[in-house]
Amino acid sequence: MYRQISKLIEQLDKNRSGNILLVGDFMLDEYLIGDTERISPEAPVPIVKVVKREYRLGGAGSVAASLAGLGGKTFCSGILGTDSSGEKMMSLLAEAGIDTSCMLCEASVSTTLKQRMIGLAQHRIHQQLLRVDMEETTSTQKLLIDKIKTKITDIIDTITLIAVEDYNKGLFQDSNLLSWLIGQAKKRNIPLIVDPARIPDFGRYDGASLITPNRWEASLASGIEIKSIGQARRAAELLGKKHNIQSVLITLDKDGMLISDEAVTEHLVTSPKEVFDNTGAGDVVLAALAVGLAEGLSLKDSAILANIGGGWEVQQAGAIPITREQLKFELLSQHRRHQGKMIDRKNLLRELDILRSSGKKIAFTNGCFDLLHPGHVSYLEFAREQGDILVVGMNSDKSVRKIKGPNRPLVNQNERARMLAALQAVDYVVIFDEPSVIGLVKEIKPEVLVKGQDYTVEGVVGHEFVRSYGGEIALAPIEHEYSTTKIIKTIIERHKNGIED
Repeated sequence: MYRQISKLIEQLDKNRSGNILLVGDFMLDEYLIGDTERISPEAPVPIVKVVKREYRLGGAGSVAASLAGLGGKTFCSGILGTDSSGEKMMSLLAEAGIDTSCMLCEASVSTTLKQRMIGLAQHRIHQQLLRVDMEETTSTQKLLIDKIKTKITDIIDTITLIAVEDYNKGLFQDSNLLSWLIGQAKKRNIPLIVDPARIPDFGRYDGASLITPNRWEASLASGIEIKSIGQARRAAELLGKKHNIQSVLITLDKDGMLISDEAVTEHLVTSPKEVFDNTGAGDVVLAALAVGLAEGLSLKDSAILANIGGGWEVQQAGAIPITREQLKFELLSQHRRHQGKMIDRKNLLRELDILRSSGKKIAFTNGCFDLLHPGHVSYLEFAREQGDILVVGMNSDKSVRKIKGPNRPLVNQNERARMLAALQAVDYVVIFDEPSVIGLVKEIKPEVLVKGQDYTVEGVVGHEFVRSYGGEIALAPIEHEYSTTKIIKTIIERHKNGIED
């Protein structure tokens, strides 16, 4: 699987999807954030003194934001009111670079608004206190559905994939729109994928290419309580056959996801995550799947992207759109977790490009690190504090011999690198052969170059180059009671004196 992850990073580097049409229930999320230092004298409830108000794209809008962040050219289609919430939604969609030519704004419709009261408790921890939903959930009038169809017809021949986000708010309660969309997709031989509503009958999705229910939605629609992977497999097979759906992907929260179609039935595990908020996880899954499939990836590869993206989302507060660079960073983290920290120069430079595009600050230091001791550990911990990522350039055995003589190093380069990689402070270890590190510094271009305080800034190799593009030089404190030379002398003296362990 981890070779697949490396391949997926390469594909995300070069691929771009075609046009994606997103049809669904669009909502506005409003966050009222404030201090909660007092209890109301009128009732035993906290008083929220609002200090901040945030608006975010909700419902299908959340999917649209992630589609845009992942680089998909997105056309949105749904119905909003001409009220202030609808105007704000259209503004947010436009700001995200999303095409709204297929959106319908009608005075007879009220835009769904979800208000969340967020209290800032002690230590500035955000805690949701209350959610207020203002919405209408009656079936959408046929006249409005016909207007939506007309707008979609104008652009559908340019579409590579159709994604449907159903929150059961009325747009798809009469299955006419969905059956029409499924027919249009089949006519053009393009996939149509659905994130379904939590409803007992998936009949409205008959003939879709792919559905992505979560554990509870799949249990409700299949009648199978899903507590195991085997039960998830049976539910997926039942839903696929019953509704003539080519592929079924069931998201299983901490258990990852199960994909099932004629070509593959596979359980994709997920790395353990500290779940902060499940909001928006399904939206990111749908967006990542859509982009992957629109870029020509297989269902399995697209599901890997979706699985990793959903895992990232549950660690965020609220529905936060994922970006292409963030997804690559998450893939990269998975890759490093299983492939280790030791890396060659070519792959290091490629991964650092991804990290920088995700906003990470790169710190770099170098040395022989022969006979690793507590002084080295403190030094590397200081170096790591200077950035988000610490790269350690380690002299090869060949270069150590040139610097320190034929009797060094005492520990070979693979074992020294392994010791460094075991330290929490270190993110990457790269071995270099040259006696001088300047070539590696010029390739890496660190934001911070770190050496010990036994150097002056002007004595640090590469300082002029790093400062030429605005980089920094940081000098780490030296713990003089520790040194490799002292350790070697102690060993020799004890051996001469016949002192044994």
